[in-house]
Order: sequence, then structure tokens, then C-alpha cells
Amino acid sequence: MLLTLLTLFFAAAAFVWGKIRADIVALIALMVLTVSGTITTQEALSGFANPIVIMMAGLFVVGGAIFNTGLAKMLGARLSKLGGGSTTRLFLVVVSATGLIGGFVSNTGTVALMLPIVVSMAASAGNSPSRFLMPLAFASSIGGMLTLIGTPPNLVIAEAWEEYSGQPLTMFTFLPSGLICLVTGTLLLIPLSKCLNRKRDKSADSGSAQNRSLASIVEEYNLNRDLWRIDVPASSSIAGLTLGALSLRSNYGLDVLEVRMVEGRGMLKSVSQEAPTAGSTIDPGDVLFVRGERESACRFAADYGLTFDADVDGMRRNLRFYDIGLAEIVLLPNSTILNETIADLDFRQKFNVNILGVRRGGRYIIDNLGSLVVKHGDVLLVQGTWRAIADMSHETRKWVVLGQPENQASKVTIDYKAPLAGAIMLAMIAALVIGTIPAVVVVLVAAIAMILTGCFRTVSDAYNTINWESIVLIAAMMPMSFALEKTGVSEAVSSSLVSMLGGIGPHWLMAGIYFTTSLLTLFISNTATAVLMAPIAVQSAVSYSVSPLPMLFAVTFGASLCFMSPFSTPPNALVMPAGQYRFMDYIKVGAPLQIILGIIMILVIPLFFPF
Repeated sequence: MLLTLLTLFFAAAAFVWGKIRADIVALIALMVLTVSGTITTQEALSGFANPIVIMMAGLFVVGGAIFNTGLAKMLGARLSKLGGGSTTRLFLVVVSATGLIGGFVSNTGTVALMLPIVVSMAASAGNSPSRFLMPLAFASSIGGMLTLIGTPPNLVIAEAWEEYSGQPLTMFTFLPSGLICLVTGTLLLIPLSKCLNRKRDKSADSGSAQNRSLASIVEEYNLNRDLWRIDVPASSSIAGLTLGALSLRSNYGLDVLEVRMVEGRGMLKSVSQEAPTAGSTIDPGDVLFVRGERESACRFAADYGLTFDADVDGMRRNLRFYDIGLAEIVLLPNSTILNETIADLDFRQKFNVNILGVRRGGRYIIDNLGSLVVKHGDVLLVQGTWRAIADMSHETRKWVVLGQPENQASKVTIDYKAPLAGAIMLAMIAALVIGTIPAVVVVLVAAIAMILTGCFRTVSDAYNTINWESIVLIAAMMPMSFALEKTGVSEAVSSSLVSMLGGIGPHWLMAGIYFTTSLLTLFISNTATAVLMAPIAVQSAVSYSVSPLPMLFAVTFGASLCFMSPFSTPPNALVMPAGQYRFMDYIKVGAPLQIILGIIMILVIPLFFPF
């Protein structure tokens, strides 16, 4: 028992200290308990096979797909509109929406789905994501108290009550007390969360100058100016010809910047791109993006029976970056390509990239590039496949590629897949609400569907969305319940508190059960705590001749409303890296919220579930 308590103390102290990563602390504690023989090897590794941990990994993938397809940005924009420009109103929208969703979807699933949406929303509104993410996690846990399926501890006490009384709890038995908890928690979070605002990291800002978004590069070089979209119908005589055979520059004064191939329609639509070369073959259904005079583009379309896009606002005519991308390269002083013309460089033949523009001092040159002589200090804007651009970074004696093309490629939004990602997400939510299929299976199927349907560029991109620190942290802390139970720590603490407070009256007994549960949940998962405390709550209530139901509700509220620790619930751990939180942040915001809500729920629970 002493070793278990010392290990818990070490873990808690290390978490508060914050100098060692939380997942490493958890692994050290796990190894101490395993090597000492307190728990078996099988018990130590059980957390890594736990359905909740597996589900968390799958939810990271689903959330990554929502972000990767731009769906998060769209939903975030909708939330921002509801916020009406007010940070407080925006905060209320996020917390309320999360709480209501959390009543029907697991709190872990709710946070994983909402996290990319809220990050996008905060970025577009110019707010710090840290102000919203911890309240997001807390709201999901509070929202779980609205329904029977909202959180696992609810199911645990429902089973304990049915075993005792023979009567099941209904889907909305929790609703009245849960609504009071959600409203109160939301109001408390408004002032408490203000200390979470994080100033922008200056190093990140300086890095962003070198890693500008593709949209900002397009805007700087004004690439969308005089850019026209031309669709190739099946009846066109251009089908089967190459761009070289058309000689668009000499015949029409046009440059082709992109060849886009579109297959299928609606949610099953697939888009691929090709960086144009003289050998690029034009097929029926292709879309050409050409730059030049409008009259020239119209004449080209008319000559070959093509469809000219006369979109007024130009949104359909903007460049997109799925398979091809952009990057700037800075020429070195001793580069061998200095004093040559762009045409002589022949980057298209040598490196499979096109030069779209040159930045010289404060000027951006995008017209008549062929005869332009390259000078020292020039920055060349190149276009090609992401692999071709990445390969250019190996030519370290000639130039330096700004940014990291492969990382930039992984951030490309596959926006045409947003409807499909939304459909998969809604199907997942519906399956979780119905509950006929195990939640972990539903989430894994959704994650695999996101990958197979192309919501990620590569499978590696999908794996990269998983936050392994959070996964290892939760998996390593879960077996702690075995140590507490086997060494008698849980029973000793619970029994002593119940014996001390039970004699004063049922309210004090319920308070003892509630705060004992809250205390245990700081160190082990809320589900494990509910499993440990539910039989103690029933036995204590029977001993004092009162109904076990309010005692059981004290267990589930005490287990679910635990905010003082990043590892007491999966949602708390999920938002920790994204919000750049420290352990003390959870103490500052979570401790007063947990204590105040605990006192309020001790007073409220008997009103709906009398002794």
C-alpha cells in the first residue's frame, strides 16, 4: 500500500512540476508498480488494449479528417457567425453546443469532433484557442450528465441501481439535474476561463513568415489575376492533344497554370491535378486554368468548342493545391544559375516544376518571364507536384527552399471531400446514439472510411493526426486502478470517509461519497472510479435505511465532474497539447469549478432523487 501511495504522490508531484512530459511520468509510475510486483504485466498493459484508448486513436483520425477536408473551417465559420463578433457570446455558443452534443455522444468523441472546429473558429476570429479548449473538454463532461448514454459512469450506476431495485433508469432520468449542472457550469466557466488566454508564441510567428500559407502566396503574387477556368467537354476537338501542340503562349498569349481532372459527382467526386508541361495530354472532362487576357481566353475557348467560365466573383476560377503546390526558393550568392534567363533555366525539364513568378526586392514579376535574367537576391516562385518541390530542397548549393514542402503538403485542405467527411461524421454520431454497435467499432469504421475515401492525402497523414502523448498518458494511467484496488487503498479511503460522515446524516453521507469519488478520479479513470464506488454507495445507503439512488447519482456526478487533472478524463488529456496547457492550468480553472459544482449538485440531487 505504501509503495502505491508513494508512486501516486510522485506522479502527482511530477505532473504539477511540469518539467517532464506527462506521458513519460505516467510510464515511469506504471513501470514502478509493475517491477515491484504490485500489478502484473498483463494488468500493466491492459490500458493499451482498453476500448476507450483505441477509440481515442480512431477519434483523432476522424477529427483530423474533419480538419483536413476543411469541414472544421466551415463549421467554425458558422459558429463564429453565431458568436456575432463577441468573445463571450462565442464562448457560450461553443460550450452550449458541446454540452448538448455530449449528452448523446461520448465526451471523448465530442471533444475529438469539436476540437478541430473550435481551433479553426478561434483562428478565424483572431482569438486564442486556449481560451476555448479546456472549457470545451469540461463542457463535454458536464453534457454527459444529460442522458443515460452520455458518459460511462452513468451506465455503471444504472446497472448497479437495476441490480438493487429491478427498475432501469430511462434515457432522460438524468436530464433535470444534468441541465442545472450544465447551465451552472457554463456560467462559472465564463470568468474562470479568462486566465487561459495565451499570447501568440513569437517564435511561431516568426516561423510563419517563412511558412506562409499557399493562399497568402497566391495573393502576394496576384496569381488569380486574369486567371480563367476553361472546361473541356467530350465533344471538343482539343481532346487528345497535348499542350505543346496547342502553342497557347504564341497563338493566344496564354499560360496554363493547372490541369485539373474531375471524376464522379457529389460526395463521390474525386479530383486530381497535373502541373502543366508541353507533353500534358488533354482529356474530355479536364479543366484548364489559364492566365492571360479575357478576350484571348474567350477566343481560345471558342476556337476549340470549350466552355469558358464567366464566374463574376472568380471563386470557381481560383487555383487549388491538392496534388500540386507552390514554394519559393531563394538563390544563393554563388548559385550557378545566376545571370541566366528563365527560359534557359528550363526548370520544367530538369526539375519537373514551372516558374510562375519572381520576387525581386519589393516587386512581384509574373508576366513575360521567359526573357527575365535571374539576379542575386531573386526569389523564384515554383509550381509542381509536392514531391518535385521537396526534391528541389536537395540542391543546397544553388538555392534554399523556403518552408518545408512535405509538411505544407500535409496541411493542404482537400475541400471537395468535405461533404463526404460530414456524411461519415453524421453516420458515426447516429450509430453512437443508437448504440447497437460497440462505440469503439463505430469509431474505427469511421476512421477507416475517412482514409479509404481520400479524406487524407496519404495514410501517413492520418497517423500523424493521432496525438500519441495523450494516448500513452491515458493508457498508462488506467492500470493504476488495479494497484489501488489490490493494495486496499480505494476501500480503506472510501470506507473511512463513509464511516466518519455517515452517522451525521444522509446529506453528509452523500457528500462524503461525492468528494471521495472526486478525489479518486484525480488518479484513476472516472469509469474505474464509478465501478469501485457504486457498490460502496449502495451498501452505505442500505446500512442507513435510505434510497441508494441519490448516492449512486453522487457517484456518477463526482466521477464525471473531475476537472483538476489532465488525466482524470480522456477529454482533459485530449485538449492539453492543443491548448498548450500546464498541469497548474487545470488546478486554476478546474479546482474551483469542481468544488463549486460539487456543492451545488449535493444540494440539487436530493431534490430530484429523494432519500
